[in-house]
Amino acid sequence: MTDLQYQIALTLLPGIGDISGKKFVHYCGSVEAVFKETRKSLEKITGMREVSIEAICNPKEYLKRADEEIEFIEKNGIQPLFFLDSDYPRRLLQCDDGPMMLYYKGKANLNANRMVAIVGTRNITEYGKENCNQLVEDLRDDNVLIVSGLAYGVDTCAHKASVKNGIPTVAVMGSGMQQIYPAPNKKLASEMIEQGGGILTECISGTLPDRENFPRRNRIIAGMADAVVVIESAMKGGSLITADLANSYSRDVFAYPGRVMDLYSQGCNYLIRTNRAHLMESVLNLRYIMRWDSETKSEKQTAMFREFSPEEKLIMDCFGSSSVVNLDDIIVKTELPTTKIAAILLTLEFDGVLMAMPGKRYQKC
Repeated sequence: MTDLQYQIALTLLPGIGDISGKKFVHYCGSVEAVFKETRKSLEKITGMREVSIEAICNPKEYLKRADEEIEFIEKNGIQPLFFLDSDYPRRLLQCDDGPMMLYYKGKANLNANRMVAIVGTRNITEYGKENCNQLVEDLRDDNVLIVSGLAYGVDTCAHKASVKNGIPTVAVMGSGMQQIYPAPNKKLASEMIEQGGGILTECISGTLPDRENFPRRNRIIAGMADAVVVIESAMKGGSLITADLANSYSRDVFAYPGRVMDLYSQGCNYLIRTNRAHLMESVLNLRYIMRWDSETKSEKQTAMFREFSPEEKLIMDCFGSSSVVNLDDIIVKTELPTTKIAAILLTLEFDGVLMAMPGKRYQKC
């Protein structure tokens, strides 16, 4: 058995959720150790249900399903991310109910320095489209990753605007990777991946886009982001759920105000009125609250006065006109010892010159 088999199987066990599952892994020492525990030991764990104990002691059907899932992800180029993996979105580790396992297809760094979630109603108005498109366009120079949910309305608008403006964007889905939902966004999802974004889900293959999956999906959107922007929302809906979750995770929430009689501005006005969201008029509000203006100035000053050693310059020359380079290319082009390259890359990361990305790639900041 492999670690991945045990990891996937753990997420399938009845009576074990993300919070308890992560606790069991830490308690036992590893995910494999969970399945090696004796019934007597499991019975001593507070809160462990009989149905869970039985499943752990007789895991054959869950391990078989895990094997099937491994075959599916290998066939479709999907990256599994367990909560102990280095590429797992670190912001979700701050959330008690963050998923144990995620499935990812894409090129974007899920630990980007700046991540903004854009959410809102499926019934977006012209006012909402105007605000959404302008916000995304204004974020072009802020080195952000934009997260949304691929749904109709605001989500689709945010993803399309990101693709148009060359900003990486990731969609968090409420179904398995076997299908893109809604179906008309299949082409958009492909464009997102091709342009350096991706699609992400906690659902195993075969999971349908059922209604109950979307509130759970929203906690991932809220937890992954540094800031959540609500473009438009009625008084009830997933956007307000996402905003509440973001507040519970100590994320900054922003909302565009609207006319008091407009149905899809009522939720935003409520968030602002009850101090659940910052007033959002333009990207300047976001930059000010998030302190990006001072960070950007500091980064520019660092880059201006940073002098590279001869070996650092060799590495930086590998980028040429590209912003992303594979580690293997750096090794071939510089002909430096691998250990030396690793040390230099780490220094350049600490100095804010480069940023590590999944797949042994590095991006210029």
